[in-house]
Amino acid sequence: MAGHNKWSKIKHRKAQVEKKKTRVWTKIIKTIMVAAKNGGMDPDSNLPLRYAVDEARYANVPRDTIERAIKKGAGELGSQNYENLRYEGYGPGGAAIVVEALTDNRTRTAADVRMLFGKYGGNLGASGCVGFMFESRGQIVVSPFGVTPDTLMETAIEAGAQDIAEPQGDDVATPWVVTTDPPDFQRVKSAIDKAGFTIESAELTLIPSNTTRVEGESATNILKLIDALEDLDDVQKVYSNYDVPEEALSESE
Repeated sequence: MAGHNKWSKIKHRKAQVEKKKTRVWTKIIKTIMVAAKNGGMDPDSNLPLRYAVDEARYANVPRDTIERAIKKGAGELGSQNYENLRYEGYGPGGAAIVVEALTDNRTRTAADVRMLFGKYGGNLGASGCVGFMFESRGQIVVSPFGVTPDTLMETAIEAGAQDIAEPQGDDVATPWVVTTDPPDFQRVKSAIDKAGFTIESAELTLIPSNTTRVEGESATNILKLIDALEDLDDVQKVYSNYDVPEEALSESE
């Protein structure tokens, strides 16, 4: 994706996260609890926990809430067992969709996801049907304010960044987007942070190898489908390769 299109999608997602802050916090806290239960309370030795805690901080989850979630996950989660599930399918207009869930009831979650795909004109497919269209990457969004472009690029590249998308257009608030291979994610993020740049968000994500243009009613429906999937309590992340007109993104915010 071009830098401008990449930021448009990130900007839309950030707007949706802000609208649903309480629900987003609940999902992150569940991730922290499960990571602490499975790998212990120390983020330095428990990489999934470190990623979850970082995500919580970027989402402005209070520190005491994070600490309680770690303690609860490590010692008080009891017999409640969550499992990670992935669902794949096609949305309106043929765009690929990957849904990652964390659930204690796979029957309930599968039924909810299938119902929403059908409601908005999509089709839930078999495992692997669209996953090959995405690549696992680290994505670091850096505030443009106070950025010296040469310094940021040099810092990121030396630390192992794969790609750096600089701001496009006239919007001075458009950030830089740094992409990494997953093994290099933490090193690149730390280097950018230590160099004094402001990181707005940083996460391991799925990035589509190419995009599918979706317009008209299909564009409206795929945004509604993504939004509805993200509203499910069991769903943690939703990824898609849709490319919709700017006005469709603006109308859904």
